[in-house]
Amino acid sequence: MRLCTFRDTSGPRVGRVHGDTVQPLAGTDVSAALGGALPAEDGDPRPLDGLELLPPHVPGKIIGIGLNYRDHAEESELEIPAVPVVFAKWASSLVSPERPIVIPREENRPDYEGEVAVILGRDVYRADAEQARAAVGGITVLNDVSGRRAQLETPLRQFTLGKSFDTFTPMGPFVQNADGVDLERIAIETRVSGEVMQNSTTANLIFSVVEIIEYLSKGMTLYAGDVIATGTPGGVGDSRNPRRYLQEGDEVEISVSGVGTLRNPVKLEA
Repeated sequence: MRLCTFRDTSGPRVGRVHGDTVQPLAGTDVSAALGGALPAEDGDPRPLDGLELLPPHVPGKIIGIGLNYRDHAEESELEIPAVPVVFAKWASSLVSPERPIVIPREENRPDYEGEVAVILGRDVYRADAEQARAAVGGITVLNDVSGRRAQLETPLRQFTLGKSFDTFTPMGPFVQNADGVDLERIAIETRVSGEVMQNSTTANLIFSVVEIIEYLSKGMTLYAGDVIATGTPGGVGDSRNPRRYLQEGDEVEISVSGVGTLRNPVKLEA
């Protein structure tokens, strides 16, 4: 089952996606639909084409995991981490599918990072493996856009700043319910202006989704609706030779199996 959030004259709505139509559902929170019984249908199906899709969910926490693919750690010339590398992205950086990623005037090293993200369907604290898996409500696509200048300009590194500029977290367009999904066999591909830059699967994660949730929940409650971006594969622009940063006129497309393709054009701040 795939879900989306869209805007109509009454405001944000949650819908169930059927091919090229969307069946509106009661309520406005997609995480509620992931964590229990599906809300009742509310109105007639709408054509998907022409709907204004929003980020599927505005979470309380967006948690990023760094260096979680071996090839990305190696291309970054960093050691394979012994535990998950954790950082935050502010929810104010969310932007809808098809809307532009806007590069701040000061940022001269803007980069793409295609990621599989999970949305929790229930609260969890000090989870064991079984509880961690049960907490996953759905999966979606997330672009962890990264301003490398800001991220790396100090000795201690400004991860949260460089990854939280306005529009630096495109997410969507859909959420796939996690029931029956093999979390260790999800394919992901990133294309920039049609050129394949990243191609991998979650089988190549250093720390699995379950292991990440177990680690994070030791001392920190993870709430239904929280989003965890599980890391990006090798192939980021900052590690290419020559480097390939995002430019005015680019389009970033990230496809995740079972979810769909997230598309966003790129523009420079005026």
